Amino acid sequence: MRFTKLAALAATTALCATAVFAQDREGWPESFTVATASQGGTYFAYGNGWANLVAEELGLTGGGMVTGGPGQNMSLVHSGEVEFGMTTMGPAAESIAGLSPIAPGVALTNACAMFPMYQTPFSITALSSSGITSVADIPAGARIGFGPAGSTSDTYFPRMMDTLGVEYERRNGGWSDLGGQLQDGLLDVIAFAAGVPVPAVSQLEVQTDVNIIEFTEEEQATILEAFPVAPFEIAADTYTTLEAPARSVSMWNFAIANCDLPESFVYAAVDVVMSDNERMVNIHRAAASTLPEHWDKNNGVIAWHPGAARWFEENAGADIPDDQIFGG
Repeated sequence: MRFTKLAALAATTALCATAVFAQDREGWPESFTVATASQGGTYFAYGNGWANLVAEELGLTGGGMVTGGPGQNMSLVHSGEVEFGMTTMGPAAESIAGLSPIAPGVALTNACAMFPMYQTPFSITALSSSGITSVADIPAGARIGFGPAGSTSDTYFPRMMDTLGVEYERRNGGWSDLGGQLQDGLLDVIAFAAGVPVPAVSQLEVQTDVNIIEFTEEEQATILEAFPVAPFEIAADTYTTLEAPARSVSMWNFAIANCDLPESFVYAAVDVVMSDNERMVNIHRAAASTLPEHWDKNNGVIAWHPGAARWFEENAGADIPDDQIFGG
């Protein structure tokens, strides 16, 4: 009799738990996609990593998708073609204002802030055999790879080069492809805007000798005055090539979610990513900055998804004004 009562109690408990679980997941998709960027870049590695982590923890099917980077990701998430994506704050602001070259004249306001990722440093790499060791060494007409068209690098690095007086031929492509072109002598320089270490640069270091070029103090000051970036140092242990920290500038990255996704779904996805930083760092070292206290790096640029806003208010002491939350 005792066994029968215990079995009945267990069955009842299981049914109740299942009902609650189902209620919590009302409206959730059975699968999701994270818009990343080109292979060989940090977005691709980082994005596929957190997509797989969220999918595993929430019992869903999920994964990353190769895209043209932040600008296209804003468009894909806004339209609902993908559930999640990643963007940098500069392209996000332009997209929300309807200034994106991907969707000119369209205000991409249905892509909501999800969680802070990391800073994207702007860095320059050349083969050691080129003799290029500084920005001033880049010869007029140099063939510079700026990453995928419409990416953060392609949007801002050419403008930075213009500001610094560099004359160049503009080339685009995925980071892995550009790395191969640099090694084959088809490019003179690659101008990276990606979380460090950039997989393509790490691969180049294994195969050949490279120079990782930092900005001078004067160049850094000029760029800081002209663009929405912050000072940054690439740590010496980031690459085997570096013997000392490299002076750079950076722009914050945020994960984004389609604003129409259920609040409970986005809350749960944010909780998976933000609750255990060690797991994220194991995915990519850039995730060392994927911390709850960096919620304020949004600075009101992207409207918060209600589920994400609730998570940061409940778990990080965030004070997010109602007018910065989608639908608020």
